[in-house]
Amino acid sequence: MSLKVAVQMDHVATINPKGDSTFAMMLEAQARGHELLHYTPDTLSLNGSVVSALAQPITVTDAEKGLHFTLGDARRVDLSTQDVVLMRQDPPFDMNYITLTHLLERLHPKTLVVNPPAAVRNAPEKILVTEFPELMPPTLVTRDRAEIQAFRKQHGNIIVKPLYGNGGAGVFFIQEGDHNLASLLELFEANYREPFMVQRYLPDVRKGDKRIIIIDGEPVMGLNRIPADGEARSNMHVGGRPELSPLTAREQEICAAIGPALKERDMIFVGIDVIGGYLTEINVTSPTGIREIKRFGGPDIAVLIWDAIEKRRG
Repeated sequence: MSLKVAVQMDHVATINPKGDSTFAMMLEAQARGHELLHYTPDTLSLNGSVVSALAQPITVTDAEKGLHFTLGDARRVDLSTQDVVLMRQDPPFDMNYITLTHLLERLHPKTLVVNPPAAVRNAPEKILVTEFPELMPPTLVTRDRAEIQAFRKQHGNIIVKPLYGNGGAGVFFIQEGDHNLASLLELFEANYREPFMVQRYLPDVRKGDKRIIIIDGEPVMGLNRIPADGEARSNMHVGGRPELSPLTAREQEICAAIGPALKERDMIFVGIDVIGGYLTEINVTSPTGIREIKRFGGPDIAVLIWDAIEKRRG
């Protein structure tokens, strides 16, 4: 089976091929003989009923940054001529991102968009997770200062973060005696129009924030990310140390609870975050971590992703 695959992503020249999950998916697609096109989200266009993008043929090589890709000539491509579109640009999940999902929805499912654009739009990471309050730490979503102050009084140490942020950006740890909460909320109010997410701080984050990869509703492997000294965030790009981590019984229970909801939405590639046995996020926009899992001796998850895609296109 040879598929025509268009990849909507941040420009390939900007990524770190050593750790980029999209790059791993492209390598596997190429190994299977699929034809790859690369385009950036800003070139997406809707003209009448035609959704197109300024796309370039791409060849990828598992090499150091700068030597990892070759691009052909750009041409405007009707994306309905493609078998698969990978929607893999990084958030922020903002009105631009939402608009792109509306455009790609015109293609799906005749052209398979991974993950499905309507499902992604209706289930961003910090909203979908709230469907499972029994699995989460105490969580508040609001802009109301009085609600946030009352939540802090009840739970002590808290985490405050933007509802549609990514990669650990804007995540703050506010200790019980810290006097900076009001100033932080002023900053958030000036920079974000949406409500904020506030959660009880989980001390177990010092032991790691585990990313669990779920393919087609089934858990595959965990990657524990341990925060650096002096850092409340465990994201790898801010110094978190990754290590392969099989699933505990509690983590298997979490995956079993959310798996049917992911399958119902036809989510092929999902990464969930678990701290101390609590579910904190369900990442559906552009999950990461699969290259690190393979590098540390785990399964090649790109293979499983393409098995799932080909099953739908078969």
